[in-house]
Amino acid sequence: MNTEIPSFNGLGIAPKLMEIIDKLGFKSPTPIQKQSIPAAISGKDLIGIAQTGTGKTLAFGIPMLQRLAITKAKGLVLVPTRELAVQVNESLKVLGRSLGLKTAVIIGGESMFRQLSALKQDPHIIIATPGRLIDILSEKRVNLSKVGVLVLDEADRMLDMGFAPQLKKIVPHLPKARQTMLFSATMDDAITGIASSFLQLPVRIEVAPAGTTADQVTQEIYIVNKDGKTELLKKILQEYKGSTLIFCRTKYGAKKIAEVVRRTGHTSSEIHSNRSLNQRLEALQGFKIGKYRVLVATDIAARGIDVTNIELVINYDLPEQASDYVHRIGRTARAGKAGHAISFATTDQQSDIRAIERLIKQTLKVKKFSGSGAASANAGSMQTFTPRGGQRGMENAVIERSFRPAFKPRGRGNSRGASGGAGRKPFNRFRPKPFKGRHRPPADRAFTF
Repeated sequence: MNTEIPSFNGLGIAPKLMEIIDKLGFKSPTPIQKQSIPAAISGKDLIGIAQTGTGKTLAFGIPMLQRLAITKAKGLVLVPTRELAVQVNESLKVLGRSLGLKTAVIIGGESMFRQLSALKQDPHIIIATPGRLIDILSEKRVNLSKVGVLVLDEADRMLDMGFAPQLKKIVPHLPKARQTMLFSATMDDAITGIASSFLQLPVRIEVAPAGTTADQVTQEIYIVNKDGKTELLKKILQEYKGSTLIFCRTKYGAKKIAEVVRRTGHTSSEIHSNRSLNQRLEALQGFKIGKYRVLVATDIAARGIDVTNIELVINYDLPEQASDYVHRIGRTARAGKAGHAISFATTDQQSDIRAIERLIKQTLKVKKFSGSGAASANAGSMQTFTPRGGQRGMENAVIERSFRPAFKPRGRGNSRGASGGAGRKPFNRFRPKPFKGRHRPPADRAFTF
C-alpha cells in the first residue's frame, strides 16, 4: 500500500513560489489543491467542486500568482461577501508579496475614495464583490481589459445572492482570451449555465460529489417547538464546552440569540448585515483567537468564516435551502479534525429535513427534546438521553427511514394561497426600485487594470 504523503513538489509550481509556500508552512496539498493546481498552471479553464474549508483559495491562488508573475497580466477574483474578500486578500497578499504582486480589495460598505486610491497603485489582482465593482465600472473608473485570469469563488453562493445579472455585466469588460476558474460547493443547473457562458472547454475537478459532507462530521436533529429552542440551546452549550458556531435565518434572530448566549454566561459575538465590516472582522478575529467561545451568524455573513477549530455547529433555524445545510456544517471538521453538527427543527419541517437527506444521501439521526417547550409528538421507540451535567430532558427517538413518528401532521385549514389573502398586494410591490449612482467620487481618470 502506498503511504507516501502528498507534496507540493511535482505540481508544476515555480521554484520561487515553492520557497514561499515552504516558508509559510504549507507541507501537503489538500485533494482539491493537488488536482487543481497542475491543470490551472497549464492555463486551462477549470471548474472545481469542493466543500468549504478544503483549501480552494490556494487551489486557484498559486496558479494565478504564477501566471501573473510570468505574463504580466492582471487577475480578478469575484466573491459573494465582504468578509470572504478580506480573507482571500489576506492569503493572496502573503503569497504575492515576495513576487512583487500587489492586491486591492473592492467591496461595498467601505470608502469608495480609498478603493479608488488603491486602484491608482496599479494592483496586479483585484478581489471584489460584484455590486461594488459594478458601481466603479458604471463610473468608468476602472478598465479590466488586461485581466488574464478570472476567478469566480463560491459561485453557487453568488448566484444564491442574486449576483447573476452583475456577473453578466462584468464579464463582457474582460478579454475573451483569458483563463477562467470557477469554484463551487454544489453543481446545479444555474452553475452549469454560468460555466457554459463564461468558461471554454473547462476541466472539471470534483474531489467530493456535490452535496456531500465531511466524513468527520457527526450530525443529529432535535425536534423542538419554537418556544423550546432557547432552553435546548442552553442545555447543549452546557454539555459542549468547545468553540461553537450558531446559524440563524435572520439578522434579528442572530442578535437575539447572541444576547441569550451572553446572559447564559458564555462569551459570544455576532455577524450579520446590521453590523459594520469592522465589527464583523473583529467578531471573526475574536472567535479565531478564543476571545469569543460562541459566534452567532446568518448564512450570508458567515461566508467569510475560515476557522479550523470549530467543534460544534448549531442550526438554530434550518436553512431555507438544503445546499446551505452543507455550507453550514462544512464550517466544522476542517483540516482533518472531527466536528459535530446539531440542528433544531419544528414538527412541521419534515419536508425540509427530507430535502437535506436527499441532498447529502444520508438518513439523519432524529431526537425529540422534552422540555418546557417540548414538541408534541407521539414518537415511536423513545429512550432517555442524559447530558454529562446530569440534567435530563433530551430524549432520543431513533427513526430509521421515516420521520412520521416524530412529526405532527400539518393542518391545512389555515393555509393561505400564494397571494397571501384576497386584496393583498404581492410582496414584490414593496421592494425598493434599484437606483444608480449611489457613489459619486470626484471626477478623475479611469484606471487601467
